[in-house]
Parts: sequence; structure tokens; C-alpha cells
Amino acid sequence: MPDPTSPAPFVFHPGTQPLLLSIPHMGTCVPAVLARRLTDEARRVPDTDWHLDCLYAFARELGASVLQATHSRYVVDLNRPPDDASLYPGQATTGLCPDLTFDGTPVYLDGQGVGDAERAVRRETWWRPYHELLRRELDRMRAEHGVAMLWDAHSIRSVLPRFFEGQLPDFNVGTAKGASCAPELGERIHALAAAVPGHTAVLNGRYTGGYITRHYGRPEAGIHAVQLEMTQCSYMEERWPFDYLPAKAGAVQPYLRRMLEAMLAFAHERA
Repeated sequence: MPDPTSPAPFVFHPGTQPLLLSIPHMGTCVPAVLARRLTDEARRVPDTDWHLDCLYAFARELGASVLQATHSRYVVDLNRPPDDASLYPGQATTGLCPDLTFDGTPVYLDGQGVGDAERAVRRETWWRPYHELLRRELDRMRAEHGVAMLWDAHSIRSVLPRFFEGQLPDFNVGTAKGASCAPELGERIHALAAAVPGHTAVLNGRYTGGYITRHYGRPEAGIHAVQLEMTQCSYMEERWPFDYLPAKAGAVQPYLRRMLEAMLAFAHERA
């Protein structure tokens, strides 16, 4: 399954401040041996969190560390638990190695799927290295600064009937219902999101945070984690070819920057 011509599981930029920006779903690489098994639709990797590296380009200016996935969530979903337990019991969601697209169409040709042995290989090859680096960086930040802040960045189409009714709010702030960070931090981030003109925001609505937010956020231990799930229509074209829209992106970037600055301000208050 591993392809020696594929890139490393992640790209990492080390920063100087106690803030880690994680972007686990922006990868588009699918190893050739796997791509041959995918449907034509899945080969376009439509469920990617497109262009978040561009949208959050300012994060490096703030001194944040940046961790970006290189492989598609169709290879392995880095924001799912290693045992593939459901994050939202009773609600539609996707697993560690998805076999359906967000639209509910097959990922694989002819009813193929992913067996336990293959799932284990993918977990060890791509999932584990990302999480090992994430863990090390958070621990380094906490040791150096006394606190570590984790921002898990995501985006999704604004209308997806399989997962939610109607149109999703534009800024979905998730703090595991208040468990992954200090409650006042979640409220501060939500207030900044709610202030974006012409956009909507919610705190712990449909998306309360995935595995990364829930697993690593330990405010009692000095690690505060926040997930932001943005609608893609806020900064890009939601349909193929999924173009980045600089004017739209430029309108929301100052507010995103304020949210990350609020994370850093909170860190310095607690340090």
C-alpha cells in the first residue's frame, strides 16, 4: 500500500509561539495503487478541505507552528479515532477509511472496501506519524511556554443533506461542548466569529470537534483545543474545480487572524 513516490504524510513548519495550527483534511494525494480502485468521482477527492493553507497563510506571521496533511481523507481520516469509533453516534458521519463520499456515493469501484489488515497498514503509515508529531509539538510548547494552544482547521460544503438539514452556519466553533478548552476561550472565539459581517456562527452546534479536538484538548493540563469548521462558500467555489476565491477569502481572513490572535492572547494570559 505505501507508495515510495508519494510525499511524506505531512508538511510541518515549526513556529515560535505556543500555537499549533493543524490542517488534517487538506491532503489530496492518493497512492497510485489505491487510486486505481476508486470511482471517477472519488479520484477528484471532492471532500477535501480545499485551500486552507492559503486561507491561513498568515498563521506563520503570528509565529504559529503549522501541521498540514498531504494525503486524502479517502486514504485515512486523521480526525477519526484509531479504533474507528463513531464521533457522532446516531448521526451520519464518515469513518477512518471512508467507503462513501459526503454525497453518499461509493468511493470504491464494484463494491470494494477496506479490510482490517489494510486499515491497519494505513493507520500505521499515515495516521500515526501525523499524530505522533502533533503530540510532540504540543508537549514541546507546553514545556517551553507553560501552555499549548491547538487550532484544528476544517472546511465543508455549506449544504450536505447527508449530514445536516438546510445550510450550515459559516463558522462552526467546536470545543467538545466546553471540554477541550477553557469555556471563556470558546466564548471569546465564538464572539469573534459572530462578528464577521454577512456570515453566521455557532458554538458547539452540529460540529463540536472531531477526534483531534477531543483527544488533545486538556485544559486542566494546559492544552486548549478549538476546532473551526468553515463553510467553503465563505472563501472558495464549492463545486468542481473548487477554485479559491481571493476576494471572498480576503474578506474573512482578518477575522480568522483575530481568532488566532485571541488564542495567543489567552495563552500569554495563562503562561
